[in-house]
Amino acid sequence: MPAPTTVNAAPPVADGSVLGMYPLLGGMYLGWALGANDAANVFGTAVASRMVRFRTAVVLSSVFVVLGAVIGGAGGMKTLSGLSRQSMDSALIVTLSAAAVVTLMTRLKLPVSTSQGVVGAILGAGLALDPSGVRWGMLGKVAGAWVSAPIAAAVIAMILYPVLGRALNGLHLSLIARSRVLTAALIVSGSYGAYALGANNVGNVVGVFYGSAPFGSNARLWALLGAAAITLGIVTYSRHVMFTVGRSLVQLDAFSALVAVLSQGSTVLILAYVGVPVSTSTAVVGAVLGIGIINGVKTINPRTLLGILSGWVSTPVLSGLLAYALAAVLL
Repeated sequence: MPAPTTVNAAPPVADGSVLGMYPLLGGMYLGWALGANDAANVFGTAVASRMVRFRTAVVLSSVFVVLGAVIGGAGGMKTLSGLSRQSMDSALIVTLSAAAVVTLMTRLKLPVSTSQGVVGAILGAGLALDPSGVRWGMLGKVAGAWVSAPIAAAVIAMILYPVLGRALNGLHLSLIARSRVLTAALIVSGSYGAYALGANNVGNVVGVFYGSAPFGSNARLWALLGAAAITLGIVTYSRHVMFTVGRSLVQLDAFSALVAVLSQGSTVLILAYVGVPVSTSTAVVGAVLGIGIINGVKTINPRTLLGILSGWVSTPVLSGLLAYALAAVLL
C-alpha cells in the first residue's frame, strides 16, 4: 500500500477568532452531516438486504470510524488544510456552508460527497477573501480523485464479483450455512468500510482547522474530535440515505452488498493513504454500478442514478456559492 503523501499545510491567517472557539461548532455540524449522509454507505447495502441489523451497523460503524480517523486520518486532514489559507472565522463559514448543503441533500435522500461540499466551500471562501492563496494544483489533485474514485470502485467490483462468487459457490454450502457466511462477511466488510471512512473523511470535518487552536498540529486530537462528530451523525440520523443506494439504485442481494462494500472500502482506504479525501458515497455508488453492469444495465434505476449524479454536481457548486457570499458579506 502506498505511503501517505506529505503535504505542507497552509497555516491559518490568524490564530484567533472574533468568535472564540465557536467556529469549531461548524466543524462539528459538518461531521454530524457527514455521518448522517456518508457513514450509512458502509453498512447500508447490508442493512438493505436484511442481513445485518441497523443497530449492529451503527455500533460497528461508530467504533471503526474512530479507529480509522485516529490511525489513518492525518493525510487527508493536511491536504485540505493546504488548499487555501483560512482563519478560524473563514473556517466556520466553510464548514457551515458545506454542512448546510450536505444536510439539504440528506433531506432529499441523496448520497452526496461531503468532500466535494468542503472543497467547494474552501474554494468559494478563498476566492472571496484571498484568490492568490488558493492552491490550484492541489485542488486539481483532489478533483481528479472525485472522478477516479467511482470508476476505480466500479472496476474493483467487476473483478471481485465473479472471483468471490466462484469461491463462495465452490464451498458447496447449504442455504443456512451460506447465509451465515455472508452475514459474517458483511459484518467484517462493513467494519473495514467504516475504518476507511474514518481514515479518509475525518479531514473533511477538521481539515480547515488543522494547525490552529486548540490542538495546533496534533493530528490525533483533531481526528478524535472529528470522529466524535461523525459518530453522532451515524447514531442520530443515518437511516435516511441508507436505502437509496441499497434499494433504489440497484436491487442488491447479500452477496452483491458484500462486493459493493469491499470495493468502496478498498478504494477509499487507498486514497486515504495517498492523502486525498473522497466520499464513500461516490465510491459505493460506483461499486453498485459495477455490479449492475455485471448483472445487466437494465437492473440500474436511471432516475435514481440521475438524481445522484445531479447531487454530485450541485453539491460543490452550491457550497462554493454559499461560502463565497457569506465570506464576502461577513468577513
